Amino acid sequence: MAPSALPDGDPAPPDGMLPAEALADLAAGFSAYVHVPFCASRCGYCDFNTYTASELGDAAGSVSAYLDAVAREVDLAGAVLSAGAVAPGPLQTVFFGGGTPTLLSVDAQVGLLGRLRDAFGLVPGAEVTTEANPDSVTPESLAALRAGGVTRISFGMQSVVPHVLATLDRTHTPGRALAAVGWAREAGFESVSVDLIYGSPGETVDDWRATIDATLAVGPDHVSAYSLIVEEGTPLARRIARGELAAPDEDLHADFYLVADEALSEAGYGWYEVSNWARPGHECRHNLAYWTGRPWWGFGPGAHSHVGGVRWWNVKHPRTYAQRLAAGAPAAGRETLTASERRVERVLLELRLATGLPLDVLTASEAERVPGLLARGLAEQWSGRLRLTLRGRLLADAVVRDLLD
Repeated sequence: MAPSALPDGDPAPPDGMLPAEALADLAAGFSAYVHVPFCASRCGYCDFNTYTASELGDAAGSVSAYLDAVAREVDLAGAVLSAGAVAPGPLQTVFFGGGTPTLLSVDAQVGLLGRLRDAFGLVPGAEVTTEANPDSVTPESLAALRAGGVTRISFGMQSVVPHVLATLDRTHTPGRALAAVGWAREAGFESVSVDLIYGSPGETVDDWRATIDATLAVGPDHVSAYSLIVEEGTPLARRIARGELAAPDEDLHADFYLVADEALSEAGYGWYEVSNWARPGHECRHNLAYWTGRPWWGFGPGAHSHVGGVRWWNVKHPRTYAQRLAAGAPAAGRETLTASERRVERVLLELRLATGLPLDVLTASEAERVPGLLARGLAEQWSGRLRLTLRGRLLADAVVRDLLD
């Protein structure tokens, strides 16, 4: 996880060490996120921590320095996590995100996976995901990634409508994105996912329906569908401010969501998180680790980590990241969550899941608000848990605000 804006936090220790109590829940294993900050070009809506070759200068040197630095951070994580009373369990999931991880050579990406495996081990059947842009892969590179141990791939398809792709500054064609799903199938990936974005300036409900229909026609195992957020400071935000593009019509977002949910449900995909649908058994285990508060270590510039209530984030720029690792730890700051803060985070995240939130997590005053949510049709009680209805999913953020103290 590597958003572009980092919180303030507290100073992190120069050796990166964690308090003993934070290491106590690692015996069952943890997850690794690897942030690959390189992109061939910058999409106008994106505010992630990414860099093009022109921004970094010597592209080959930047990649080499990045790979060396991540390897050093793996060594650092090994030292930090093994300092507890109980040795950390093996990795349950690994996720290569970005940026565009598949801009790395297959050998480089598989080499990073091998480094993690050697340092921590992988559980049998571990989920290993890479994100990919459709125009950064070929049938041959996908086959090599699969042979190298990557089990799951997530394509940033976003749309199949040319004018929507152009608004988002996506460089692939609709046909390339759809073909890539087939190539991944042929390569033997255990799970194939696509990421979609709805609500772009000028996008109509019919445009969105065309994207959903085309997605279902190629049959991925998992679909993520997110509403476009116009992030301050991005090229897209500046174009809207100048009047070059109309602002997204947020009144249509509910219509977009309902189109997706109806079509995906009819095709056999179940929602398991507000913005994610999957065929049975293809839920993203890595993201579920985030949403259920499991520990993870984020490697790479700008990556975030969370272990036992301690959260920290690395410096953003690849060169600064490499320099900091050469001298010690790369964290820009960190924070230790209180028990109350962790409980609030649990409500925020687990209420978004189809499995819902255990009612006993709520305080007495929060529990008193539950009947009101039920009466308004925003939630339902299910096996001692509180779960959002379809109407509640459309208003998920408001439901959480209404529920929390």
